[in-house]
Amino acid sequence: MSEQHSFQAETQQLLNILIHSLYTEKEIFLRELISNASDALNRLQFEMLTNDDVVDAEAELAVRIALDEEAKTLTISDSGIGMNRAEIIAGLGTIAKSGAKAFIEAMREKPESASDIIGQFGVGFYSAFMVAKQVDVISRSYRTEDEAVKWSATGGTNYTLENADKTSRGTEVVIHLKDDEEEFTRGFRVKDIIRRHSDYVAFPIYVDDDEEPTNKQQAIWRRNPSEIEDEEYDSFYKMLTMDFAGASHHIHMRADVPMQFYALLFVPGSGQQNMFSPRKEPGLKLYARKVLIEEYNRELLPEYLSFVQGVVDSEDLPLSVSRESIQATRVMASLKKTITRRALNELKRMAKNDRDKYLRIYQEFGAYLKQGLVVESEDRSDIEPLMFFQTTHDEDPSQYHSLDEYVERMSENQDDIYYVVADDYSSGSRSPHLDAFRQRGIEALYFTHPVDAMLPMGLTDFKGHKLVSVDSAELDLADVGDASEAEAKSAAPLEGDSFAALQARVKATLGGRVSDVRESKTLVGSPARLVSEDESANRYMFRINRLLDKDYELPVKALELNPRHPLMHNLSGLIGSGDDALIDAVVEQVFETALLQDGIHPDPSSMAERLTLLMEAATGSASADLDFAEVKTVISEPAVVEPSDFEGIVLDPLDEVEDAADASTPL
Repeated sequence: MSEQHSFQAETQQLLNILIHSLYTEKEIFLRELISNASDALNRLQFEMLTNDDVVDAEAELAVRIALDEEAKTLTISDSGIGMNRAEIIAGLGTIAKSGAKAFIEAMREKPESASDIIGQFGVGFYSAFMVAKQVDVISRSYRTEDEAVKWSATGGTNYTLENADKTSRGTEVVIHLKDDEEEFTRGFRVKDIIRRHSDYVAFPIYVDDDEEPTNKQQAIWRRNPSEIEDEEYDSFYKMLTMDFAGASHHIHMRADVPMQFYALLFVPGSGQQNMFSPRKEPGLKLYARKVLIEEYNRELLPEYLSFVQGVVDSEDLPLSVSRESIQATRVMASLKKTITRRALNELKRMAKNDRDKYLRIYQEFGAYLKQGLVVESEDRSDIEPLMFFQTTHDEDPSQYHSLDEYVERMSENQDDIYYVVADDYSSGSRSPHLDAFRQRGIEALYFTHPVDAMLPMGLTDFKGHKLVSVDSAELDLADVGDASEAEAKSAAPLEGDSFAALQARVKATLGGRVSDVRESKTLVGSPARLVSEDESANRYMFRINRLLDKDYELPVKALELNPRHPLMHNLSGLIGSGDDALIDAVVEQVFETALLQDGIHPDPSSMAERLTLLMEAATGSASADLDFAEVKTVISEPAVVEPSDFEGIVLDPLDEVEDAADASTPL
């Protein structure tokens, strides 16, 4: 005999919220129902440890899915613990309790609070109404004295209960599909959903009359690493990512305390996007008891490790009702901390014990780690050992050196760590800023990756040694290194009055394009260099803006002249000769050459005409016959750039550099 029960008035509205607001994909209903079936099977396993009086004690613990295309039904059956009449009312009628009204009122007052309170409702089952016009639940409890019962609802205000003719233990959920949802009666579609969302449910899932389960059941990440061959890891990675080049490294974690979780992480072999990969965005697959909860979880690793692929499976994770958004809990925070620490420790171990392998990873993904130095200051001590740079130590671009190695090789009386920012290794190695460093045997780091321009914002010092740019106006190497070779080769400088006249003439020619013109104390083989008087951490932000095609202005720097260089002697000799056009052209060229050497000239081709005239003058043409006045400089007088101009954009460019830079250099 059928009994009709009425949901409370709020239930219809609640169902609308659940169906239309909490789930982003309709296929999720199948995952939810399989998860419920798996829970029922787990509960029965526990019950059978102490109870032999169970209906169908020998029945296989499994989930079965039957598809009827003609009747447009999908039936999910399990041989789990089952429910009697009271349990089915309590279980499936939960949303009919007075809490439903409180939930709706809370949603009206503060919609974002849903994830905090929704866990009290067992409503994953009701996701079925996204695709169903009617849902029937027939269940038989594991207890021998209980009778079977049938529950039916259409998603309206009522549901019915009646006795059922079911002799086997467990629950059947019959989904009567809506007319436009017949795709869920097709075997290939259902199997695809199972493989993507429920592949590692611990119990076999059979579809129709298949003798072999659709799901794998045994999660590789839950197995003992000592029992897993490299080929199995490789096969799983390729299945996960469709990256058939394979991973460069895997990290297998298992822990029981302070929480129980399993994780299997992979470092891809290449930073280039695999067009065939099903994984189109960063994030780890998150499972709870081997049921996929989130396809792309970005909360388990910091952004600077977002290149890592893999899965995490937790036994202790509290979930929101839809299982698509994870509640912000101490468990999640602790899980992230543990996984991040272990991943970093593994990378540090590799950097120490297998440098060649680590450097291959670093060359692909080092930009991510450098980003971490800027945006994750609390992890800085863990990231610093992972930093490797080309340096002037061996002038070999294939060699990389750690910060610790640099410190061990520091010269006599050296307190600071020096670096040069350049567009690439080749231009950096020719920088005039390195003259004095080479003469004195002082090592400098090359910062040549696009993201390196931001490193000074995070890597301000290392083990008590301040990082100092080689173009710093405050640079003083007088007591650092061995100056004997530099002093032996140094030429006589311009006399004081002669240099002062040259200095004044250069200032008059360049005007506001330079902040000052001064004598250099460090230049050896180069006639001039531009030095930065801005010592703020964001002094190189213009490089990032340039890379992103954003508006930027050249920083106004001071021009240092080398009073010992032959060009300065020659230029000084021209002063007072009346050949003002030639003097101005040489000054302009000295300035623009310094811009070019620093990699910040906005239009190098604009120098071509002036260079041609200068070569004519150098090869014998009378300078008076050469019209230097017609050569226009493209370096207009820029506005002074203040550090405050970069406020609010210090971190944002990191997200956009990947689009602007080459695909092989992810940022």
